[in-house]
Amino acid sequence: MRQDFFVVWSERALLLNGLVNTIALSVVATIAAVAFGMALTLLLIAPRSNARFLFIGFVDTMRCIPFLLFAYIVYYGLPSIGLNLNNWTAGLVALTIYNAAYMAEILRGAWMGLASDAIDAGYAFGFTGLSHFRRIALPPLLLAAAPVVGNQVIQIVKDSAFLTVIALPELTHAASSIQSRHYIPFAAFVTAVLLYWLLCLAIEATVACIGRVAEVRR
Repeated sequence: MRQDFFVVWSERALLLNGLVNTIALSVVATIAAVAFGMALTLLLIAPRSNARFLFIGFVDTMRCIPFLLFAYIVYYGLPSIGLNLNNWTAGLVALTIYNAAYMAEILRGAWMGLASDAIDAGYAFGFTGLSHFRRIALPPLLLAAAPVVGNQVIQIVKDSAFLTVIALPELTHAASSIQSRHYIPFAAFVTAVLLYWLLCLAIEATVACIGRVAEVRR
């Protein structure tokens, strides 16, 4: 068994490349999902938006579709309508769109829990529309939603493992490649699990720091 882990260590360059791809993919997908989620939140809470029910339907649909199936649709289904994406782009698009729906619902829930005094004060000082949301509502909104957003970021990291099915060279794909070449499934996949665990610990530590900032602001 020890020899198996030495073999994994000899393939560390492949694992490191997979880890870097997982981190890069997760970071970009998180930023894009939060940005799209904010835009969706504005549409979801708009009282007189004609398209509001359309966006509610989008959010509900994404929350009901398994991510693996959605990734298949993006990578294998879109080419049938003339939209061809390479595996990295398809993985990023799938992660972003899928998790934007969750981010929108998280931010919408946090918005409903915000104290109305600060929001009303912003209107009283002349802030309206996007400037009101960006300068008055957004900072406390993000602080209030940070713990749940952090959980969703962890979910993004875990969802990225499914992208091995479209041959995206992320961490799970790297571990699978090592296993298929050397026939050491336990050592290869346990090493990948430990690396995912370290990533999630880093996210939890970041969320804890944001939580301390939120407590100070309160």
